[in-house]
Amino acid sequence: MGSAQSSNKLYCNQYLNGQGPPPLTQQADEGLNGTYGAQPLGQMTWVILHRDLPGFPGVNTLQVNFAFSDGIQMKKHPHPGQPYAGMRIWAYLPENHEGRKVLKLLDKAFRQQVLFTVSTNQHGEDVITSVIPLKTQTEGGTKTDSYPDADYLKMLCCSLIGQTVNFPS
Repeated sequence: MGSAQSSNKLYCNQYLNGQGPPPLTQQADEGLNGTYGAQPLGQMTWVILHRDLPGFPGVNTLQVNFAFSDGIQMKKHPHPGQPYAGMRIWAYLPENHEGRKVLKLLDKAFRQQVLFTVSTNQHGEDVITSVIPLKTQTEGGTKTDSYPDADYLKMLCCSLIGQTVNFPS
């Protein structure tokens, strides 16, 4: 048995003996191995769309999909124990070197739970984007939520790094 297998066996035995990491709900509540935000549990996926974004001719588009089910607020949210409304949102990046680099940062930020939060509004509590700006329209919206925007990738990268999200190793 090689050293990697021995290490994996030891790790599995720790789980069996109750010495593994805490349950996911506790991890989400307290954070584990780093800085964690107030993002509720959700899912992030992405696909490549075979069309370009305004300002990025001839480059495919990365569509980043975020999904949050309705849920119950935890200690880190405004009203623990109360329900919140989930949401689905799509964000868009060019599928070039810079876009893929930012996608990795978004993925890390999502895993660190800093992209979204639960907030109170006139309709109750909802999942909303945090301080990280996302382009949620490919075109036709305002400068803040759609393309073209030549400075967006640099600004997004700076925003993510400002939230303690560093480039994955």
